[in-house]
Amino acid sequence: MGNPFVHVELNTDDVGKAKKFYLKLFDWKISTLSLGYTGIDVGKGGAGGGMQKKPMPGAPSMWLPYVQVDDVKKTVTKARKLGAEILVDYMEIGDMGAIGIFTDPSGAAIGVWAMAAKPTRKPAKQRKK
Repeated sequence: MGNPFVHVELNTDDVGKAKKFYLKLFDWKISTLSLGYTGIDVGKGGAGGGMQKKPMPGAPSMWLPYVQVDDVKKTVTKARKLGAEILVDYMEIGDMGAIGIFTDPSGAAIGVWAMAAKPTRKPAKQRKK
């Protein structure tokens, strides 16, 4: 499979209420990460996710799926040419990778995710004893 769904994110006005609901509903592990982001661990075999306060006031509370791609910038450029409305052109997520978010021509929102390239480290020089 070339481009699997790899992350699903809830954007909501009430993260606390959502946490409480989903912890009772599903067998998920939920943890608070940096900058108040809430991580969701669904266990082996599923795409993880997260919860956060809606970044765009007035937008509805919604789940946003992310698809894995090799290059966010190229994928967003291609989506634009195919008629997508770009919401987030390119945004780095720490040293983990980058995202882009757009709506397709039917109006559905979707995100794309690319992992950061692993830095190549040279082995440390051995000290002579």
